[in-house]
Amino acid sequence: MGQRPETGPSLGDPLSAREDAVAALVSAVTGTEPGSAAGVPRALAALGLGEAAVRDLSERITLGRRELVRLRRREYELGVLFSSARELAAERDGDVLLEKTVDRAHQMMGSDLTYLSEYDPQTRELFVRKTIGSVSPDFRALRVPPGKGLASLVVERKAAVSVPRYTDFETGRHEAGIDAAVTAEGIVAMLGVPMLADDEVLGVLFVATREEHAFTPEDTALLTALADHASVVLQTARMLRSLRRAEDESRRALGRLTEHMTQRDRAHAVHRKLVEAVLTGGDFGTVSATLAEELARPVLLSDQAGNLLAEAGEGLAGVGVLQDHGMRRAVRRSAESGRLIELEDGGPVEGVAAFAAGERHLGTVFLGRGGFPLSDVDARTVERAAQVCALLFLSREAVAEAEYRVHGELIAELLSADPERRRDALARGRQRGMDAADFTSLLALSVPAGQRARAVRRAVKLAPAPSLVGEHQGLVVILGRPGLEDRAEEIRRGVAHHTRDEVLGVLPPPGEPGTQFPLVKKTVRLLEALGVSDSLAHTGDYVPYAAVFDADAPVMTHFLQRTLGEVRRYDAERGTELLPTLRAFVHHGASPTRTARALNFHVNTILQRLERLDRVLGAGWRDDEDYFRITLAVRMDELRERLVGGGG
Repeated sequence: MGQRPETGPSLGDPLSAREDAVAALVSAVTGTEPGSAAGVPRALAALGLGEAAVRDLSERITLGRRELVRLRRREYELGVLFSSARELAAERDGDVLLEKTVDRAHQMMGSDLTYLSEYDPQTRELFVRKTIGSVSPDFRALRVPPGKGLASLVVERKAAVSVPRYTDFETGRHEAGIDAAVTAEGIVAMLGVPMLADDEVLGVLFVATREEHAFTPEDTALLTALADHASVVLQTARMLRSLRRAEDESRRALGRLTEHMTQRDRAHAVHRKLVEAVLTGGDFGTVSATLAEELARPVLLSDQAGNLLAEAGEGLAGVGVLQDHGMRRAVRRSAESGRLIELEDGGPVEGVAAFAAGERHLGTVFLGRGGFPLSDVDARTVERAAQVCALLFLSREAVAEAEYRVHGELIAELLSADPERRRDALARGRQRGMDAADFTSLLALSVPAGQRARAVRRAVKLAPAPSLVGEHQGLVVILGRPGLEDRAEEIRRGVAHHTRDEVLGVLPPPGEPGTQFPLVKKTVRLLEALGVSDSLAHTGDYVPYAAVFDADAPVMTHFLQRTLGEVRRYDAERGTELLPTLRAFVHHGASPTRTARALNFHVNTILQRLERLDRVLGAGWRDDEDYFRITLAVRMDELRERLVGGGG
């Protein structure tokens, strides 16, 4: 029996058709091309399945294909997210990370425009930070005001919001600037998701298309995951900025603290030097020199009246500090507050610090301008220097007051009429290294009571050494050696300038001061009664008057008014010259002839004027007692007129 030879399957062989059908089914199940599932019903029919089975299996294969596509897409998205997470861990540049996150969202979402807006919690605005796909510069500079636009709604809800058509979005949230930017970009559909950190909105991540589009939950989930990455970037960037700010602030604080400690140590060193200067007998020159050296500025110290106490450095001499209204106001403010008052007028003085004892202003520290601004510690240093000046001033004043008291006691004993007291005073003077027996010159100054202490202090500096200066019986008395009279006017003027008041000086001839002083006192009373208060007088010029009169100003004024007032009034009312005639009559021995000759009038004219005087003064005015009074009144009136420039 012969056998049939084996051959391959022929065309239309059922086995080959079945293999082709299986291959088509496998391709349909595993393929991702859009048309790969079109032959599934035919392939199932080729396998001999009935129509119902074909329909059922076709639906199941279609669902399986969709799930496979979804899983593959999910695998891709997870891969991208893992890649993004690795970059978050490796990259430190926040801008780069945000740009990559926006770029991934743009690619994965397949959007036309992707952008990230950062939220400002202070202004509640959102501003565009990163964009991909934008064609409008206005959009890249867009700021979204509170309560406007899709972005504000995302911030308020803290949840994703999408619109398939932006023009259909809530009317009340539209804003002209936002609408113009959206129109310029051609945006139609938008999806925005919040970037959150501990329930705090950091910004919004957007994707947009230029055609109508309905975003799916999968789209929202994917964009939310990318937004979470962007949140980490923003939060990390904020933390880094905060850390950098804290580091910078700590560095600045450390610098300030170091500078403050340096300045404080310098201030302590200056204060120690100043205190040591006071305790070791230093003077105002030491204070000004120390302060000028430490602050690299000129320093001038003056007393309350503006008299120079000390100066160090150049630039403050002759600034006229007490004549400047602004400077005086600054000194008053410093005296009231105890603080350094800085001046901003551009002048040579940068600041003033008054030194005082209670409410008593003792003097002022004037600080010149330097090459660097004054710190708070420098200001406190100047204020401490002012306090040291006050201590130094009071210390000197206390020593001087004790010395003035001793001088006053010696003066009182030397001017005493008691020989025993004078001998004691001479002995005490020798114990102090002075021979008071040589003090035969005396100068008395009449100074207002409130200025006598200052007058004594100034007179001590002006009087030639050795001298005794002190207050005695209401007068400032200076006892010295012969030659004091040559300096008398200089001393009087100096005291008047220092006290800023009128000063009357009375100078007796050299001799025994104890015997001269009573006449000095009478002369002072006489001149003050005549209204003389600012000149130097010699007792010899007023001996006759002082011997007769020992009255005060009201008594003298009353005497002259009662004696000559009617004559003066008569002349004023009638334009006559009876008072000059009366003066000439007194000076020429009550002789009408000599009076006429002196006044260059006929004697009859003088006789007529004398008759008028009879009517004014009374017929008996030329009798001995009345004439004596009139003679004294005429001479005192002339004296007052000569000394003070007018009668009264």
